[in-house]
Amino acid sequence: MRSKYGTYPEYHTSADNLDFVTSQGLGRSFELYCRCLDLLKKNRVYQTTCCCEPQLGKRGLYPTLSMKGSAGDVRVYMNLLAYADGERDLVGIAEHIGVS
Repeated sequence: MRSKYGTYPEYHTSADNLDFVTSQGLGRSFELYCRCLDLLKKNRVYQTTCCCEPQLGKRGLYPTLSMKGSAGDVRVYMNLLAYADGERDLVGIAEHIGVS
């Protein structure tokens, strides 16, 4: 169980040890920090190079009749291409269009 910062005597001291901090909690924190660093490394700013509407079909990105439930994917692709203006990064675009 997590507690609010500063509410336990070991806060910001060298008294943190595996009797107080569980190895499972420490491992989860480490995994979270690794995911954050991975996100920062992969975050980029892209510029769309196509003019007008992109041709997703010839690139195999537009659904066929047999690809049910992929309309949401197409909307994400189109939004990504629309907002990739050379100024917004991927995290900013994802937040703007509501995907994670």
